[in-house]
Amino acid sequence: CDEALGCFMLKLTDQFQDCSIVRSRDKGTLDHCDVIIDVGGVYEPDNNRFDHHQRGFGEVFGHGFNTKLSSAGLVYKHYGRHIIASQMHLPVDHPDVQTVYLEMYKNFIEAVDAVDNGVGQFDTDSPAKYVVNSTLGARVARLNPTWNQPYTDEALDAGFAKAMQLAGQEFLESVHYVSQVWLPAKQIVAAAIAERHQVDPSGQIIVLKQGGVPWKDHLFSLEKELAVEVPILYVLYEDEREHKWRIQCAPPALGSFDQRKSMPEAWRGLRDDALSGVSGVPGCVFVHASGFIGGNATYEGALEMARKSVAA
Repeated sequence: CDEALGCFMLKLTDQFQDCSIVRSRDKGTLDHCDVIIDVGGVYEPDNNRFDHHQRGFGEVFGHGFNTKLSSAGLVYKHYGRHIIASQMHLPVDHPDVQTVYLEMYKNFIEAVDAVDNGVGQFDTDSPAKYVVNSTLGARVARLNPTWNQPYTDEALDAGFAKAMQLAGQEFLESVHYVSQVWLPAKQIVAAAIAERHQVDPSGQIIVLKQGGVPWKDHLFSLEKELAVEVPILYVLYEDEREHKWRIQCAPPALGSFDQRKSMPEAWRGLRDDALSGVSGVPGCVFVHASGFIGGNATYEGALEMARKSVAA
């Protein structure tokens, strides 16, 4: 996976976009290559040599990331800013390019590095509760010839070409999401946090001006950045499809399925009139059985649900 992604990224650069790909471990062949990744036994960025298998290799991305790099991570470290700038149609020194460059490593490239280098995702020896076979690396691996298929150079090259397109397309989709969806959303979440005391004196409820905004990642980073002392508990937004209002609980950490404070136990699993009767709030639609999300027909109703949840 790492070499397929690395090759795809190199083809996005002005320097290597017209290069053909040669897959070989033969030193004589490698000596004539303009750039080498994942083979060769050396890491020499000034000579465009990017292997990570050699003894003593320990290069990391930096910027607070400590996972040992794969060939994809090495390519991204040295060419990623220019690739991101090109995709965003911005100068390479634009601050948004740097933001997306770092976010793409965090949410896409680092996982490729970790899997290729055998770095576990969790600091525990406990067995996984379920199996995940749909990761990028797993899907790329399935493009290799199986044990009961012909194992030829032609089959390997055909699979590698498919792997490049698979990994590369997901890379580009992620760049688009981070630069065109995730990054603009930060301003919306920041504005909601700035106006939180106008919504409720507690400062623990925020209202997003637009539904569908990816708010969780920004919430945690902005709470730190803006030195928010009292944690935000509930996020209100309008459902774009039904045009009803949602109240969602903030989790204690990014990726957690827990909540900082769930909605009241007595509300959970109820709907419509039954929920309105118990909560005392008109227009209730539902509260999930786990208490992490609920709905109301109006903004005023959702806000009242949130205020009662804060006070509970």
